[in-house]
This record gives sequence, C-alpha cells and structure tokens, in this order.
Amino acid sequence: MPDTVNPIVLSDEVLPARAYWHRRLEKGSVLRIVDLEGCQAVDTLVYDAERTDVRYNAPNTVKLAGSVYLSKGCVLYDDLAQPLMTIVEDTVGRHDTLAGCCSREINLVRYGKPGDLACRDNFLAALGELGMDGRDIPPNVNFFMHVPVDGEGHIAIADGISKPGDYVDLRCEKDVIVVISNCPQELNPCCGGAPSPIRLVVSRPA
Repeated sequence: MPDTVNPIVLSDEVLPARAYWHRRLEKGSVLRIVDLEGCQAVDTLVYDAERTDVRYNAPNTVKLAGSVYLSKGCVLYDDLAQPLMTIVEDTVGRHDTLAGCCSREINLVRYGKPGDLACRDNFLAALGELGMDGRDIPPNVNFFMHVPVDGEGHIAIADGISKPGDYVDLRCEKDVIVVISNCPQELNPCCGGAPSPIRLVVSRPA
C-alpha cells in the first residue's frame, strides 16, 4: 500500500461477481480494489460517515480534476467540495465518472430486456442495510470501466481496458462509508459479458 512500509491489513475479502459490499472506513485508511480477472466494472458510492446526506459529487470531482477520467492523484469530492478519498495508486489510468450505474429500467430502454440484476438493485440492498434508500443514490464513479468520449462529445460503454490484477488504491480523507456494486451487467461490454470477482483490501499505516 502507498505511503507505508508495513501497513496493517484490517480486512482482505474477495467479493463475488454480481455482489455488493459496504463498510465504514476511518480517515487515513486505504481501500485497494483489485480487478482479479480483468474487464470488470466496480460501481462505487462514497458518503461522509458523519453526514450521509453529503456524498460523492461527480460534477465537483470532474471540475476539480479537470477531466472526466479519474486516475492517480485525483480526489473524489463531496457535495460541499470537500475531499472524501484520494486515488494514491492506480495501475489502469482511467476510471469513469459519466455512465452512472446500470438499472433494470434503463436496460429495458436500451436493450429491450431488463436483465436479472443491476447495480441499482445492489445499491438499494446495501443502502437498506445502512438505513438509506433510493433517494441516497447519486451518480457514482465506475472504477475500471471504459467510457470513451469522442471529439463531438459522444460517449460509449466499451470493452474494459483493465487486466487481471490491476488495482486502484483510495486513501480516506475523512471517515467515510463506501458502498460497492460489483457490476452484474451482461448486456453491454463493461464486464466483458461475464461479471467476475474482485478483491477488497482495507489497510492503515503501521
């Protein structure tokens, strides 16, 4: 993990394909998300642990990063333009801020069928366990997801560019709650048509 010689590992889990995860993380701790098999999208929400109405804000993050893609050194900002987490290591180099989460409703509109499960379903289940609901789902960041933008502003959900073992490290700048949907999408290329597991490692400096 970055900025430490011998970090203390607090948890090390493999999250199955299509599953969700949430955890409260303390300021200074680091979350590593590992794409175990490559070409997997990881939909992620972040909330201020002390005020869950303050959460990851995509427009603030994009404006302050100066880019629609996130990479090492970029900060995930909240609604009040305060740092939530910083990307301190990144082996991929670009992560999506535009496409949001899949849902069975938009699957039906785009592909003519809803699919069995979507990230919105995962978010609703996770947030229900945290005492929140659908009103608490803002546009999320998609780690490892490849959403190219052309010169005319057109976007597409394309084949992923992450390889097996690629990872991103996120340092908490305050106490946060992180909610993850390990994307179950099979109707577009974001997960290569076959959702796969990821690894989640939480550590803190020794």
